[in-house]
Amino acid sequence: MKFIKRVRNFLRLETSQKLLLLEAFYYLGYGRVFKALPFSKVVPTLGEHMEETSFSSNNYDHVVLKNISNAIYMMSNYTFWESQCLVKAVAGMKMLERRHIESTLYLGTAKDNNGKLIAHAWLRSDSIYVTGSEEMDKFTVVSKFSKKINIKKSKMDSNRI
Repeated sequence: MKFIKRVRNFLRLETSQKLLLLEAFYYLGYGRVFKALPFSKVVPTLGEHMEETSFSSNNYDHVVLKNISNAIYMMSNYTFWESQCLVKAVAGMKMLERRHIESTLYLGTAKDNNGKLIAHAWLRSDSIYVTGSEEMDKFTVVSKFSKKINIKKSKMDSNRI
């Protein structure tokens, strides 16, 4: 019964929302495969190491950022695989990259209550934290990767559409 209710709720959504949720599901899967690969092999795809994108705000992008964030958090509850912080951050980065929106992925470490080292990842674009903001204050940033969008390339890509 619960499954049928969820399917019914999904079918009631607007087409754009359905497509965004399906895209989030796809990129969460991509993020899970990404996480399973050796980090040294995938790190070049994350962007410029130890650099950040701008904190300037663009009101149009804020709506897109919030929608992407909501879709990632919602779909992460329905994946058949683990979709925690790094998987969500990578999925968000890929979804933003697809829309030619810059982002910065942060990796942080901290110690838990037992003194054990723990890690966390979060994603920021403009002044909005797309994923991982709920725990980021507990962690010390040890690495960051900026995914900057080449404006000339973006304009060329948008002319093709």
